[in-house]
Amino acid sequence: MTDAAAALRTAAEERDRARERVEAVGEERLRACQRAYRELRDLLDRYEDTATGSGDFKAFTEFQGAVATLTDGLDEDLPERETFEAIDESLQKRRLTESDFESARSRLDPVADLVGRLDEWAQAREDYADARRAARKRLDEIDARIDELDRLQRLGDADLDAPVDDLRAPIDAYDASAREAFSEFRDEAPAREVLSAVERAEAFPLVDFQSPPEELLAYVRDHEAGTEPIPKLLEYADYSASKLDHYVDDTAALRRTVATRRTYLRNLDAEPLTVGWPPPPGDHLPWLVREYRSVLAGFADDSVIACLRDVRALADREDYETLRESALAREELSTDERERLEDGAVDRELDSLRAERDAIESALDEYGPL
Repeated sequence: MTDAAAALRTAAEERDRARERVEAVGEERLRACQRAYRELRDLLDRYEDTATGSGDFKAFTEFQGAVATLTDGLDEDLPERETFEAIDESLQKRRLTESDFESARSRLDPVADLVGRLDEWAQAREDYADARRAARKRLDEIDARIDELDRLQRLGDADLDAPVDDLRAPIDAYDASAREAFSEFRDEAPAREVLSAVERAEAFPLVDFQSPPEELLAYVRDHEAGTEPIPKLLEYADYSASKLDHYVDDTAALRRTVATRRTYLRNLDAEPLTVGWPPPPGDHLPWLVREYRSVLAGFADDSVIACLRDVRALADREDYETLRESALAREELSTDERERLEDGAVDRELDSLRAERDAIESALDEYGPL
């Protein structure tokens, strides 16, 4: 039995044992006894200082009356009723001392042990709930690991000698053309046009551009400097204030909006418009191409779009997924993973995980909810 299943069984056994101890007396009878125990303990704690020795006579009589009322009101079949009666009798005397109170508390110990069964049962139920949560968490971990190993096996079955260049050549050609087109656009077009194009790309969730900061976008739209290309704005941002006065109409605005966003502007590139390698799944590729085309239309020429069409055509190949699996295997399978596949270590781990999953699921079904 696995650790999670064994822990669940132990917790279930403790829960059942605690429940049986409660049921042997009766839950309602125990709860009534618990209420009486707590009330008597409270009386002892509240009146010990005032009802002992030559203290407050009113408190003394109140205390004895409260204890007597409590005892008289107990059900005939209350567990440990005789203990309460004995304590009441011992406290109904003309003078009480601290030792009388201490003795009463000691005589309550058997009652505390008895009503403690309720706390033990509550704790056992909590421990069992924790064990079930831990078992379910372990199931999630097992399922995730099985998915990893299943994928590893699929990659291990791939043909490492397959002609993956049939996919790579068109993708590399498109990615290179997209990078070149965006680089030219970024370096030569007005900054306001470039940032507006990036902002419009927000409408296409598969194009993962970081949106331009609002203050920067407002600056390039509202100031003459926004007609300059991004490299020129970055150059301005490095000028001293006195030198910058000769080039822009609002030195403070440029330094506040451009100089503080140098990293964003410098990192702005075509990566969100590239397909990359290994390629995406075949059913994902057409959607990617559609969104890329919509964004590229704002600045790229027909040659880039033609390369993108070549990429789209790859998804229609019957061997696309086979070639993709081969590409993934070449890129992602480490030497250690290949060795584990070859010597059967992956198969053995899968067998072990599936057996553990079965054991946990059986335990969850067998022991049931709280």
